[in-house]
Amino acid sequence: MKEKILRMGPIMSMVLSLALVLSACSTAPMSKSEKEEKRDSVRAMASKTLANLEKKNPEARTAIADAAGYAVFSDIGLKIIYMGTAKGGGIAVDNKTKQETFMKMFELMPGLGLGAEKYHVVFVFETPEAFHSFVTTGRELGANAMAAAKNETKGGALAGAVTISKDVYMFQVDTEGAIVGVSITGAKFYKDKELN
Repeated sequence: MKEKILRMGPIMSMVLSLALVLSACSTAPMSKSEKEEKRDSVRAMASKTLANLEKKNPEARTAIADAAGYAVFSDIGLKIIYMGTAKGGGIAVDNKTKQETFMKMFELMPGLGLGAEKYHVVFVFETPEAFHSFVTTGRELGANAMAAAKNETKGGALAGAVTISKDVYMFQVDTEGAIVGVSITGAKFYKDKELN
């Protein structure tokens, strides 16, 4: 076991170095064209995610269309031995006004593992108040809340979704749109200051 950990040392050093380089690169302000390119990329991800979800669960289209608003996030996680993190971006859309709010996501991934995973999260907000609260103040989902959410799955158009709070439901799907259940253990969703 000790030898395995020692062999992982250089890999961990490389990953940490890469993370530092990437975070240094991300601090440079974006140009107007870079911002629009990034926004278009997020919109395309959201559109593809919704199309894939609706292909696997056609009734989800009705739930999302009839809701006050929705949000779609793409999340890429990296886990090394005992701890990992994931971060991603997304977009929240008010169904009535069509106003877009670009957002970010950060998640801690405790537990044993090694490797990367990618998934998408779709939130459905049944009331304007729930949607407004999400885009203005963000949301934190702790491990306890997510454990409780796993036991409150919905049926009908929201089949496969879990109840996050009153009037807020969430699908966690793979890159093909298949509902994979909820593996989020603690995450924070907040406005992207650069893209808004």
